Amino acid sequence: MTLEHTVLERLRGGLIVSCQARGENPLAGLAFMAAMAQAAELGGAVGIRASGAADIAAIRARVHCPIIGIDKVWTDGFEVYITPTFAAAGPIAAAGADIVAVDGTPRPRAQGETLAHLIRRIHDDLGTLVMADASTWEEGVAAAELGADIVATTMSGYTPYSRQASGPDLEMLRQLARHVDVPIIVEGKIWHPEEVRQALDLGAWAVVVGTAITNPLEITRRFVAAIRGEAYRGPGSGL
Repeated sequence: MTLEHTVLERLRGGLIVSCQARGENPLAGLAFMAAMAQAAELGGAVGIRASGAADIAAIRARVHCPIIGIDKVWTDGFEVYITPTFAAAGPIAAAGADIVAVDGTPRPRAQGETLAHLIRRIHDDLGTLVMADASTWEEGVAAAELGADIVATTMSGYTPYSRQASGPDLEMLRQLARHVDVPIIVEGKIWHPEEVRQALDLGAWAVVVGTAITNPLEITRRFVAAIRGEAYRGPGSGL
């Protein structure tokens, strides 16, 4: 069995926990992220999603499961910020990520790179798998055709033209399951274990859950909003 198949098989049918914190979140910091990832693995998570080379290296030292790594790089004039360039991908692979996740939309990215170029260079130069974070099923199909090893629903609701929903985009999953042969990961706006089970039953290879498990700041805000009879607005761009 190849390394590629070994990593994918370890994720199959399981829960991936996104361990990320930044800005105002008091849990931002290497020690917190590493401990959170270790706790997730001890709880049964089959993988971790993490952001930034420093966090990934700290987490790699504490966990044995596969890591999906990203780097968030905001560049003036560009909407794409999830591992937008090859320069962003290199350090996270070197830090120990088994899979590099990239923005899987066709939107322009810095330095004139294309999704096709990014996927090819990550494969050829870094030797890691590539996960494409798409916002529509059509984007997922296109990313798979370009060579992405995994397609994910991560960006659904985070582009103006994608489905805007309060929960996971299971319709996108259904369409992807009909049109691609690569593993599909469902990620985004998952709050309940029942949604994880439903996604797996509909054909997801694995499911990523972040805020509902690892962000007590937003979990608390959600409960407080319910007490006040207000609508919970979500954490924003916490992918």
